[in-house]
Amino acid sequence: MTSDTEVITRTGKIRIHDEAGFEGMRKAGRVVAECLDMIIPYVVPDVTTESVDKLIYEFVMDNGASSATIGYHGYRHASCISVNHVVCHGIPSERRFKNGDIANIDVTVVVDGWHGDSSRMYGLGDVKRKAERLMDVTYESLMAGIATVKPGARVGDIGGAISAVAARNRVSVVDMFCGHGLGQVFHDEPNVVHSAKAGTGPVLEPGMFFTIEPMLNLGKKDCGVLSDGWTATTRDRSLSAQFEHSLAVTENGVEIFTLSPTGQHTPHNPDLGAKIPIPGQ
Repeated sequence: MTSDTEVITRTGKIRIHDEAGFEGMRKAGRVVAECLDMIIPYVVPDVTTESVDKLIYEFVMDNGASSATIGYHGYRHASCISVNHVVCHGIPSERRFKNGDIANIDVTVVVDGWHGDSSRMYGLGDVKRKAERLMDVTYESLMAGIATVKPGARVGDIGGAISAVAARNRVSVVDMFCGHGLGQVFHDEPNVVHSAKAGTGPVLEPGMFFTIEPMLNLGKKDCGVLSDGWTATTRDRSLSAQFEHSLAVTENGVEIFTLSPTGQHTPHNPDLGAKIPIPGQ
């Protein structure tokens, strides 16, 4: 925990955390995972994205946490809600969810100075098979990336595993955005590029904390940012999906901080979580 006057900033170096850091991240990760579970019944057709964001804000406040995104570079919301062809950083608004939509909801909380950052896909009503498949493949790519995490591996191994899943399923990996270190800093070293080549990048060591958050598109990888300065969309208007976990390198492998306590990592397809093993579980 930091004092009111102490500010921890990005240094350009990868931080190695101790057991106190692990405990802090477990608490923050559980709050954000419980939040993403809580909203499942509300992510349905005809509900506005801003009303879901309000529920998220209230949950975060009620659970002794704060929102990392409110005030971040002027951002005003407790979540990013990205629907269909929106890749990431969708701004909650009066837009109503529609039957057949797919949506990524990304939440970052701060608990006693530690950041919990996670996102999931939600399918609404009669989701087309191609959209469900994209979500399944994106989740599979996330878990493939996580499975590479262990001491002595390299950061690029994560992107190599994600890219292999994407190529096998003929979807594209967005390279405009990446995962990142976190802990007492929201965005820290290392950058985790989801299209990186295996065998490249820094060597993983116990105590490193970071996110893995692949974004996969049905069409081409190219994205653009709208005039609001936040919302990123696919240039060809193809569907996009993303899943994200916060995790740590341990002495023996990996610990995921943001697992759903109720096992609902993929709300549109609860059986998928049972089919893809979770490293370390």
